[in-house]
Amino acid sequence: MIRRTLTALLAITASIAVPAGPALAAATDATRTPATPAYTISLSSNATGGVWTGHESISFANASAVPLTEVYLRLWDNAHGTCSTLPIKVSNVTGGTAGALEVACTALKITLPAPLAQGASGSVGFDLSITVTDGVDRFGHDGGYYFIGNAIPVLAVRDAAGWHLDPYTDNGESFYALASDYTVSLDHPSTISVPATGTSVDQVGTNGRTVTTAAGKQVREFAWAAGPFRKISGTTAGGVAVNVYSVSSISTSSASSMLSTAKAALDAHAGRLGAYPYGEADVVLDNGFWFGGMEYPGFVLDLVSTTALAHELAHQWFYGIVGDDEYNTPWLDEGFTDYMTDLYFGKTGSGCGITWQSSAERLTNSMAYWDAHSSRYSTVVYGYGKCTLHDLRRLIGTTAMTNLMKSYAASHWYGISTVADFKAAAQAAAGSTSLTSFWTSHRVDG
Repeated sequence: MIRRTLTALLAITASIAVPAGPALAAATDATRTPATPAYTISLSSNATGGVWTGHESISFANASAVPLTEVYLRLWDNAHGTCSTLPIKVSNVTGGTAGALEVACTALKITLPAPLAQGASGSVGFDLSITVTDGVDRFGHDGGYYFIGNAIPVLAVRDAAGWHLDPYTDNGESFYALASDYTVSLDHPSTISVPATGTSVDQVGTNGRTVTTAAGKQVREFAWAAGPFRKISGTTAGGVAVNVYSVSSISTSSASSMLSTAKAALDAHAGRLGAYPYGEADVVLDNGFWFGGMEYPGFVLDLVSTTALAHELAHQWFYGIVGDDEYNTPWLDEGFTDYMTDLYFGKTGSGCGITWQSSAERLTNSMAYWDAHSSRYSTVVYGYGKCTLHDLRRLIGTTAMTNLMKSYAASHWYGISTVADFKAAAQAAAGSTSLTSFWTSHRVDG
């Protein structure tokens, strides 16, 4: 086990542009690594919850037969600032040597002190500063209410395609992470709440402050909010604790209605896909969001919308439990999640109609394509995506489709889904009925 560490000072000023597109090529194999990441983070906020400073450490192993000579941190929320005014700052790196910031300052290479062989473990650590930017966004704030999604630096994934250093997209998601364990300590004024990923325990801090420790097991990322939210709570029939936090402009009746929806949707999705494993779910409501909702493990940002909430909670399974490369295969979580939302509301997809607008338009196109054709993103990935699954159900039968979705989730639990994986599973469920022409007509490549 190589656990030697080197100290490196990081100057957060340089930026090296990396072209958007496929993952960077590397001498590698199909094994996804760094594996079994564990994040330990301690942060303290200012008086409002809009600035956080502290330390982060990450342990990991190399699962690949190809030695691991470096790791990359994704600093996603630097896409919300500029390279001269970085919202996410990393300094005093240990465990390797930090390079210059890349990919519009959203990626940081850390060269390890010696190559990690297969099965060997390593760790990196660094000081961390987070300054929440303006705008009611997944990283932003609405007055004194702060939303802190994708702010924690996370390890990029290396697989058969090499290192995944895709650019940030605002139209969808760029995220691709392996299931990880998080222990996060948040020291904050007692006048504000901090709903977060995982299960949380509060302890009395110093000088009118509270220390909230949140633990998330086998989650792909960690997010939280901070502010004087109103809170109501309940428990699903399946035993999941649900907390709804709302800004002051949300009525009590709206919050109560969304709590009821959250409990019902979690139980419904669990019945179709397998029990929700995280014990607790936090929903944060603000009608100022420019989007319908945004999901993180055990943590959802949402408008007061039952459809949006049912959709975001279905993401707890598709991308949360069953992961995928969201930049390169967005259909695998958005289309699947919209299909589960339809099932929750009793919709059969009877009105589905697919009309392709060009020969280049494919259901399985990446966000690079959809960022260039943004007006078609929702129609195709969400709409045609769920219609493809409804059509598949009609073709192979409701029982076979029900069993397929549940068994597919089980076989990829805490793993990664690919288009090829799903096509193979669907073909097995279809038996002697060939799905070749089905995939062609629905433009499911891979």
